[in-house]
Amino acid sequence: MDVTAANTTTVPKPVIAPEILENLQTKTEEEKQVIVHCCFPGTPNFGSLIRIWPSTFLVDEASGVHSQLIHAENIAVSPYWTEVPPMKDFWFTLIFPGLPKGCKKFDMKEIIAEEGGFCVQNIKRNGTDVYRVKIL
Repeated sequence: MDVTAANTTTVPKPVIAPEILENLQTKTEEEKQVIVHCCFPGTPNFGSLIRIWPSTFLVDEASGVHSQLIHAENIAVSPYWTEVPPMKDFWFTLIFPGLPKGCKKFDMKEIIAEEGGFCVQNIKRNGTDVYRVKIL
């Protein structure tokens, strides 16, 4: 007699109602974030100032959906300024809510009522939703 077979218990696989699975999928989509690490290239100028406006968005090229900035690290949010050291690339990080599932390319746009807003176009979507861009 095989002792192993005699002591084995089969546990039935749990069944999850489709509406619960759908609800969980929606909650997972709500929690997604997009992280954009931005490089402001160094210049020889002393006293250069930069800032990010709360009206900065990721814009899905296909649907036009706007994901508004939710957090900024290492850069001041308007009306405040961050001084950029001369001759050094300056890095800061922006965090946005998740993009639509079907998004393939998007733009990062600072929509402001004056000249000089940041704009990075045609960022190709990747599987991690973490990006490194150069602000020109």
